[in-house]
Amino acid sequence: MCRSCVGYNRSMRKYLVFTIFISGMASLAVEMTASRLLGNYFGSSNLIWAVIVGLILIYLTAGYFLGGRWSDQSPHFATFYRILAWSGFLVGVIPLVSRPILQLAANAFDELALGGMVGAFVTVLILFSAPVTLMGTASPFAIRLSLHDSRHAGSIAGKIYAISTLGSFLGTFLPGLLLVPLIGTFRTFVAIGGILLVTALVGLWLDSGFRKTLPWLWMPVILVILAILGTQGTDKNSSGLVYETESAYNYIQVLEQDGYTLLRLNEGQGVHSIYHPSRLNYYGPWEQVAIAPFFNPAPYSPDFVQRTAIVGLAAGTTARQMTEIYGTDLIIDGYEIDPKIVDVAHQFFDMNMPNLNVFVQDGRTGLAASPHQYQVISVDAYRPPYIPWHLTTVEFFNTVHEHLSSDGVMIINVGRTDTSRQLIDELASTILAIFPSVHVVDLPYSYNSLLFATVQPTDSANLLENFSQLQLSGTAHPLLLETMQIAIANLQPTPQSTIVYTDDLAPVELVTNQLVLSYLFSPHTDPIP
Repeated sequence: MCRSCVGYNRSMRKYLVFTIFISGMASLAVEMTASRLLGNYFGSSNLIWAVIVGLILIYLTAGYFLGGRWSDQSPHFATFYRILAWSGFLVGVIPLVSRPILQLAANAFDELALGGMVGAFVTVLILFSAPVTLMGTASPFAIRLSLHDSRHAGSIAGKIYAISTLGSFLGTFLPGLLLVPLIGTFRTFVAIGGILLVTALVGLWLDSGFRKTLPWLWMPVILVILAILGTQGTDKNSSGLVYETESAYNYIQVLEQDGYTLLRLNEGQGVHSIYHPSRLNYYGPWEQVAIAPFFNPAPYSPDFVQRTAIVGLAAGTTARQMTEIYGTDLIIDGYEIDPKIVDVAHQFFDMNMPNLNVFVQDGRTGLAASPHQYQVISVDAYRPPYIPWHLTTVEFFNTVHEHLSSDGVMIINVGRTDTSRQLIDELASTILAIFPSVHVVDLPYSYNSLLFATVQPTDSANLLENFSQLQLSGTAHPLLLETMQIAIANLQPTPQSTIVYTDDLAPVELVTNQLVLSYLFSPHTDPIP
């Protein structure tokens, strides 16, 4: 064999190693970004994750099989790099093709049109079949191209898969920690596809020369145009949309409707915060936090409330209401994991209260590290209808209990349907493992219930007694009295259950999935009057 041929093969095999690393990176990056793309429209439940991961694995499996057969029929570097070039290009154009479908999906989701939601979801997942399957051909193809001595087949295969896995490790973190927050989900697909495409075209040039690579240069040109222009317009056709952005945690929307500013996240089911410059009562779960201390025995004075913690601050609706009711002497510690939501809150929701301390961190770890005692701790870290599982366990509620004063009260916002209160029952049972008393209030015209847990044994009649005392005093804030009236009228019996969620076993998503499926497939009444 000529020396130049030996040198050629050696240099191509070295570049092949780099290509496999990039291919492995791209495969996991596409999977992670796919979950983000679909999560913005369909939610981030484990049902969505399971479908995405399952189908991506099926596409990769098909690619492994196809790559093995293809490499035996055409064991050439040029064939290998052309396949990857098409894979990278198709990844890059996914945003352009998927956007109109996803906008239809968003409208179907807003209207809870099950057929449209499922149709759009399946259609978009099918879009991933071609690029991911082609990407799956990389490892078996690379093994075939590297196999110059059958005695080393095992070590070569091990090396290829090890390098691919190292690339996958990078691809796991690259989208969520860097690309999506920096350039958005759609351009992240363009970037991932572009990296893979350029890697493939350089390999094709090294193998076949510039003349044979030239006809393929239209692919990166199109991706560059997509990267510069992006996908015109907004991600969703939401009525009243004034701002949208993406963070490492959420797709964020700000809407203006009838003078109200609304914060919606991800798939858009549920309003996380609301603001009006001249109105303060939104008849939602936010103002219910203010009544929590009045489950203590009467007479209970608003002056007793010195410090409050809010786990799930969002854009500060509850903090504004608590400040209005209790004054700026009330210290509020707000925990919000997403810094971009905090930025949006300052810009659009007037979250500038001087008594509010904002902590950008996970609520559970933040609360555990707090040196303070609180009269009220609010837990409202929903991604409707899901509660983060680690905020539903007996260990978490024990942390809450440790940070409450002797007259302290925890309030947690929980979802339900017309026919199922299972999540309420099981969370109440878990809370009762730590707290002596739990009181339940169903929020009218909604699928929300509020669970109030008190450090000292209490009776729900205390709320009515305190309401009467505050009415007689004539000094209570009208919002507080109106909210107490709503709660008194909607008190429910304390549920009975023997289920206790722990850090080891907290099947909250399983229960919530059942609620969602029950809602979608069963007749129900509209909660809005």
